Amino acid sequence: MRYLAEPFIIGALRRGRSVEQFLGPVGSPERPGVRYAEVRAARTSYEVYVHAVEDVGHESFLDLDVFPPFDQDAEEEDFGQLLGTTEDPQDALVLAEECTGAVRGRWVNQGVVQDEYRDFVRAGRPSGMSPDGHPWPDLRTGPC
Repeated sequence: MRYLAEPFIIGALRRGRSVEQFLGPVGSPERPGVRYAEVRAARTSYEVYVHAVEDVGHESFLDLDVFPPFDQDAEEEDFGQLLGTTEDPQDALVLAEECTGAVRGRWVNQGVVQDEYRDFVRAGRPSGMSPDGHPWPDLRTGPC
């Protein structure tokens, strides 16, 4: 099974592993991009990031970590936007979900987000919903 049940998400974070979620397309047909959320364990806290990258991949090039940032003015060291930090992994998931529209039942282990991207590419990069029929999360405009 690709998606992590909540106890496995919390367990991964407590072991210092990141969890990620593919959030779908951003941009326009002329300048396509994709987004994904990441909850990352830090020393004594948990950090929530959203990454937006140019959609430059194909079926044999899926490593979102090396895609150029969607915001071309972003410094490479600042890849990803830090949305916030929490002391509890559960609170980090809530923050990620509130700020990015991520869904609790769709978190994956670090690196598996590339499999989600591959499915997106194979499905023809659908803009309305994910290849398995779930709507893409709304971009949040709140306090995050």
